[in-house]
Amino acid sequence: MNWIQPDWPAPGNVRALSTTRDGGVSEGVFAGLNLGAHVGDEPARVEANRARLQQEAAIPGPLNWLNQVHGIAVHPVSDRYERAPDADAACAHEAGLACIVMTADCLPVLFCDRAGTRVAAAHAGWRGLHAGVLEESIDAMGCEPAEILVWLGPAIGPTAFEVGGEVRDAFVAEQAEAVVAFVPSPNEGKWLADIYQLARLRLARAGVTAIYGGKCCTFSDSEQFYSYRRDGQTGRMASIIWLEE
Repeated sequence: MNWIQPDWPAPGNVRALSTTRDGGVSEGVFAGLNLGAHVGDEPARVEANRARLQQEAAIPGPLNWLNQVHGIAVHPVSDRYERAPDADAACAHEAGLACIVMTADCLPVLFCDRAGTRVAAAHAGWRGLHAGVLEESIDAMGCEPAEILVWLGPAIGPTAFEVGGEVRDAFVAEQAEAVVAFVPSPNEGKWLADIYQLARLRLARAGVTAIYGGKCCTFSDSEQFYSYRRDGQTGRMASIIWLEE
């Protein structure tokens, strides 16, 4: 099983990873390490993939998944949920509690503080990104933004993420600098959006200066990543962060 280790100067007690499709038991359109139980894969295979990931990556405690709804709610992680909460981000201020988000083109964002005392993970599609899920995650961490490190995980790249003019207009109206994150698409009336750049702009405005990652494209690398835009029905990857005991 191969996963991506964030390349960032996080404290030694911070553990983080982003999965790929490698190492799972799912088949067909979900072939590989599908971790999404809501996409039509056989439940037993999803559970086997999740158990294998937890064992091989030594992720502590129960894996507390979110019911992601493209919103901005941040859920404080506890030892166990009765059911998956409706939220698109999670935070933890204690060791042994993993924050998890799933993606297949949307942007996973991992956060930690320089002291290694708190972590968070956010699922940022364009709707959640525009609505403020990153800013809400920063607030939930409860520390100065300048003390936060951020890693941008695998997402759809700037040459593949085509959006309508209304998406560009919404971002630019809210933050004028966002104009640099859009270039005209060959398809009339469409734009190619750089979700990594949009995230960097919003993080910088919030006071976060230590931003890493943002070099993958889920759409263009079918061997390594699931992509909803590319394939329609497909699996989900996970980005996970926790503090060691």
